Amino acid sequence: MKKGMGDPLRIYGPAFLMFLYAPVLMLPLFSLNNGIFPNFPLEGLTFRHYRSLADNSNMIAALKNSLALGSSVAIISTVFGLLAALAVTRFPLPGKRAALGTIMLPLVVPSIIFGVALLVILRRFLNVELSLWTIGAGHLLICVPFSMLVLMARLEGFDPSLQEASQDLGENAWMTFWRVTFPLALPGILASLLMSFTASFDEFVLAFFLGSTDTTLPVYMFSQLRFPQRLPSMLALGSIILAASTIVIAASELMRRRGVRPQTGAGL
Repeated sequence: MKKGMGDPLRIYGPAFLMFLYAPVLMLPLFSLNNGIFPNFPLEGLTFRHYRSLADNSNMIAALKNSLALGSSVAIISTVFGLLAALAVTRFPLPGKRAALGTIMLPLVVPSIIFGVALLVILRRFLNVELSLWTIGAGHLLICVPFSMLVLMARLEGFDPSLQEASQDLGENAWMTFWRVTFPLALPGILASLLMSFTASFDEFVLAFFLGSTDTTLPVYMFSQLRFPQRLPSMLALGSIILAASTIVIAASELMRRRGVRPQTGAGL
């Protein structure tokens, strides 16, 4: 690249990142403000907003709902994603591209479209009561494609001759999967679990449309923004979620990168 073109890019890159992430990084700072409103100058630094979260029973109940929902969705999505990834990467299926494109649709279609459609189907046609179960069903639509993409990258990254060698040595399909495929796919499985959990835990639109009295944490936080005096506590809660989500996403990305390294029989 020419020097004249490189200089503007060196400025544009950091400027774009600052524009994108500076408002998010201000969240922890304002959560320490002793006042109600997030503005400068700060009225003093305090941790009382964080301490108040421990006494908020409604918030703790919503947190438990999100943790239980996210864990369940992550496990189910990873199981479905692993089975689908095995089918796509190991077998010559008719209409593979069309099926794969259909599965990936939730990644490009706005969540509000799925939320309204699922709400109409569940209430109008199936007459199903809204609950955490319906939220979980909606979250599966967006988490299974995530899981499948991660696991496809992993399963395509190691030599399939390892499975063939196992079968040639007398192992059946199940033992070949358990002793060869599963250990090699484990980094991708762990990355899938973390990414699916984060996607379900942070999802708001489907939880808003498909939920009932048992709310998830994002829906609870949205409901509290109507009350100015509760804004500092929500800023503190948002800061905690931001830190936890960053750690989980970084861990899943490290595992995903390990998962795409080619595997051969040379190291066995």
